[in-house]
Amino acid sequence: MKNRITKAFAKSSLIRNFVAQPSPKWMVLLADLLIIGFSCAITISFGIESYRGEGPVFAPATKALIEFLTYAVLALCLGTHRYIIRLSVIEDTYRLVLLIISATLVLGTISFVTFFTAGYFYFSLWNIFVIGMISFTLMLLMRLSIKYLYLHFSGHTENKRRVIVLGSAINSFFLASALKSEFEGAFDPVALLSLSPKRIDSKVNGIPVIPFNPDEVKEVFEFYKCDTLLFLSTQLELMRSGQADVFMSNGIKLLMLNQVEEFDVNSKDMPKLSSHVQNIRIEDLLGREPIRTDNQVVSRVLRGQTIMITGAAGSIGSEIVRQVAALNASDIVLLDQAETPMHDMQLELESTFPDMKIHLFIGDVVNRDRMEHAFRKYRPRYVFHAAAYKHVPMMERNPVEAIMTNVFGTKNVADLSIKYGVEKFVMISTDKAVNPTNVMGCSKRIAEIYVQSLFFHQRKMSDRPSTRFITTRFGNVLGSNGSVIPLFRKQIEQGGPVTITHRDIIRYFMTIPEACSLVLEAGTMGQGGEIFVFDMGQPVKIWDLATRMISLSGLKPGEDIEIVETGLRPGEKLYEELLNEKEHTIATHHKKIMIARVRIYDYNDVLMHLERLHAAVENGGGHDIVVEMKHMVPEYKSNNSIWQQVDSEIKEAHTEADDMHEIEVNPRAFSSAMAD
Repeated sequence: MKNRITKAFAKSSLIRNFVAQPSPKWMVLLADLLIIGFSCAITISFGIESYRGEGPVFAPATKALIEFLTYAVLALCLGTHRYIIRLSVIEDTYRLVLLIISATLVLGTISFVTFFTAGYFYFSLWNIFVIGMISFTLMLLMRLSIKYLYLHFSGHTENKRRVIVLGSAINSFFLASALKSEFEGAFDPVALLSLSPKRIDSKVNGIPVIPFNPDEVKEVFEFYKCDTLLFLSTQLELMRSGQADVFMSNGIKLLMLNQVEEFDVNSKDMPKLSSHVQNIRIEDLLGREPIRTDNQVVSRVLRGQTIMITGAAGSIGSEIVRQVAALNASDIVLLDQAETPMHDMQLELESTFPDMKIHLFIGDVVNRDRMEHAFRKYRPRYVFHAAAYKHVPMMERNPVEAIMTNVFGTKNVADLSIKYGVEKFVMISTDKAVNPTNVMGCSKRIAEIYVQSLFFHQRKMSDRPSTRFITTRFGNVLGSNGSVIPLFRKQIEQGGPVTITHRDIIRYFMTIPEACSLVLEAGTMGQGGEIFVFDMGQPVKIWDLATRMISLSGLKPGEDIEIVETGLRPGEKLYEELLNEKEHTIATHHKKIMIARVRIYDYNDVLMHLERLHAAVENGGGHDIVVEMKHMVPEYKSNNSIWQQVDSEIKEAHTEADDMHEIEVNPRAFSSAMAD
């Protein structure tokens, strides 16, 4: 019966308005002044004697008015009415105590001044004390009543999701308290899960604090009839360390508050923390120690320059565009052949960087004449070459396109960079170029070989090469076009199954912003001829990735969603490498960026092989293309591919595996070359 009455009151417009909106400041101030006036009026009932002291008689109303005005002025100065009562009783109490003490000191000072100058107390000390006690008591009771009524009418949890909040520190406590008192909020915190190993038997603001025990997680959540854990973004590193798996393995859903800084108890509008709570993403759990780059150095180099980005509409190219724009480049040339993504990119940049000079140039890097038109028109100072075909199975079936775009497209842009005086050319490569097992990876390795040999050829011809060629090499990026994570997410939404190629396959992952910031810094520090490799963190087993994603969706792997092995795709290998067996690394000042010490190819030999490769492309024969690729990159061994037959043919014919002249460089010599 009581609950029905409470619900009826809660549904009334007056009560809903009271609960939904903070009490107006003017209303709180008016209530305080009425209480102070009432307290002053009460003292009059003690009689004129209480005002007389030992001096002449003064009108009680006059003294009461002076006392009232003293309290009113101090209340305005101290701002006792400025806080949201339902959320800040402690602060209010402090302000009220300060008000009473201040008013008492002021009135007491007046009385003592009159005593020492005229021989009488203007206000009796008893009178001052009574006013202070009555005012403090009534104002505090008013605030406690408002908070109680608010909690009483807003505390219905029928439609709220029961959650346990991780941690018992002050931030976790504030989070739980704010969510619990949030009107029409989405969450009802039923407990705080303390990370302290000690047994805790206490409550905070009525919320029980329970200790964390990995072996009792399931029982604890069942006891509180809850299946969701809520934590702060500041606790994300803890969840990455393995704690998340403890909860997911017990069927516990994970939610994260991502913007705690936006919660301000003193804001005019009632804070809505629920809107900042989001489902945890697999990308969040795959992270590691944040990679920090020296943006000041990069900005100093790129500021005011004309920058060209090829493949600007792709996942990597578009992020490079955003970061370069944020570093205040003068002009940015976006070069891509994808019309619609380029249009979307234009709209985004016009909105985010309205004052930036953005030039859209539709063109294919394979088209030499079109590329020359772009270079002649814009005269870029820096070129970031991200245009490439990257899909392994697709390129395995279309080696002609892989070679034309990834090799000869790169050659076009590199050659034009020299012709038009580009200062630095930064090429985006891939870990699949190391010991390649597929056409795509080998095509990127050939592109690496060309730009590196071109730089050293320049240096041989001149002490000061006109263009410095730099290569950056890294693994998979989270959220990129064709990434496995969007595929898994879509399969889970459709009810499964989730398909993986092999149970033991592993990959390196990095976020797109991280990878691109490292590309910019490597491009800035590079002096030419380097192949930079990035610290990709720990490799991730794709089977574990699929399992985690299913668990994060609140489903059980193998029961709700099946995981099916489909077999390795053409050209795919179980694991990727960043360096092959003959290569080592040289450290740089950035612990996440290293230089690969690779073999350096003779430029004229490279040109000879490219001529043969181009002839094979013109003949349209995939077989002849792959043969020439394997001659040029002897470590290229096809895997799970129709081109494995070429390896057999080469072996049977006892063809020389490497017919190119190459120079083996020792670490010291290579380090000296980079320093030069």
